[in-house]
Amino acid sequence: MSRLAAGVVLVTAFEPPLDPEGPGGEDVGMTATSFMSVSLDPPLVLVSLREGSRMDDLLAEQPVWAVSVLSESQRHIAGRFAMKGRISDRLLFDDIPYVRGEVSGAPLVGGALATLECRTEQRVTAGDHTLVIARVLTAAVPSAEGGPLAYFRGRYRQLG
Repeated sequence: MSRLAAGVVLVTAFEPPLDPEGPGGEDVGMTATSFMSVSLDPPLVLVSLREGSRMDDLLAEQPVWAVSVLSESQRHIAGRFAMKGRISDRLLFDDIPYVRGEVSGAPLVGGALATLECRTEQRVTAGDHTLVIARVLTAAVPSAEGGPLAYFRGRYRQLG
């Protein structure tokens, strides 16, 4: 499957605080290459998450989340959120420009080719992954600059 080129997105969600009286919630992010459009009417997308991953666990509880379609100049963002054994997500977002989605409250990366806010409609277990099918609630094209970031043969690449 490494011979199949894929677009690269950053999936984000806001994890509310466990204790409403305690400190605020936390932003969580994950790089994904298994993301696709499923339907135009209604607008549905799908993301594949490793079963038991932090994002899989969070999206099982948090029905609204966001996606930023990364541009070729955002390779550093993809790499940062794909690291294994990484530091807290709070620190990973520190120097990345973003706005909060109006519906999800999740970070939407500045300079992304497109951003979506989604609501989970269905979760399907498929081997060691969970397929999350979601309705697109909002969609925007914040930047038309540059081409998409692609993933092919184990590396991030540019088209052309």
